[in-house]
Amino acid sequence: MKYENHGTIDNSQLLSIIERIEKLNEEVDSVSADVKEIFNEAKSAGFDPKYIKMLVKLRKLDSDEISERDELTKMYRTAIGL
Repeated sequence: MKYENHGTIDNSQLLSIIERIEKLNEEVDSVSADVKEIFNEAKSAGFDPKYIKMLVKLRKLDSDEISERDELTKMYRTAIGL
């Protein structure tokens, strides 16, 4: 790790960095609470949150990655007799 200033600290810069991180952490907490609320809404509507989470992850993949995942899952299920 490279330390510049050799023992001197720019207090205002350090405080600014810490405050920005704290603000982002608050935003993350707020967004996490919103996501949890949406999952609760889905569950109340009869959807299984576990599968919704899976679909959200799958939507991040391209079709080739999804196909590969499906094929590997089938192969592993067959290998263990499912």
